[in-house]
Amino acid sequence: MNQSNKKNLEFIINSGLNYFLQDSPRKWFENEKKLVQSDFNKNTGDKKTQIDEVIKDLKNHKSSLQKSATKLVVYDGNLNAKVMLIGEAPGRDEDQQGIPFVGRAGQLLNKMLLAINLEREDVYITNVVNWRPPDNRTPNDNEILEFLPFLQRQIDIIKPKFIFLLGGVAAKAILSTPLALGKLRGKWHEYKSLNLEQGIPTIASYHPAFLLRSPQYKKHSWEDLQMLQEKIEK
Repeated sequence: MNQSNKKNLEFIINSGLNYFLQDSPRKWFENEKKLVQSDFNKNTGDKKTQIDEVIKDLKNHKSSLQKSATKLVVYDGNLNAKVMLIGEAPGRDEDQQGIPFVGRAGQLLNKMLLAINLEREDVYITNVVNWRPPDNRTPNDNEILEFLPFLQRQIDIIKPKFIFLLGGVAAKAILSTPLALGKLRGKWHEYKSLNLEQGIPTIASYHPAFLLRSPQYKKHSWEDLQMLQEKIEK
């Protein structure tokens, strides 16, 4: 395992098994920043080189999810993006193509981005978990924790100006809380990293797949998108 990954994962585990049981989004990076030393910043390679290293480490990482999945799914989009979108896990179409958000939910996501004047090529898109869970089930807490260091490395490399979380799994992973998405959306949060000088403004909203099943929530998603658009255009 990459040394930076190992230290991040050790830190998460040492935080306790109640990592996801907080009643509000945690900001433990803020207080613990000085306690954990990382050699991430020693890597002077460009973003493509660093992301390729993450992909290599993911390929070398043995996960039980690989047994039922076809292709590793890491990212799509722009390595210099201001906006990072984080979803849950690959679905059937993503598993077949090795690219996140290419199925029906991905088509809806493309339309959502266009609604705020963004192309898919303008953003960086990834997921919390990089292998498709069996039968498209929701990733469990152990799987979220297993892949979280790889996700954190991607955030540290891309250094987006804003993070847009798609669905409850992404909100749980990044905001470290079991609170329902309905209580998290509609407001800005802050993601903090051991390797970034400043926090990243973060908003949680509904996953496009959920919106396909429950179109009545599209108006709430539109409100969240408008909040993002307002920040981008400032």
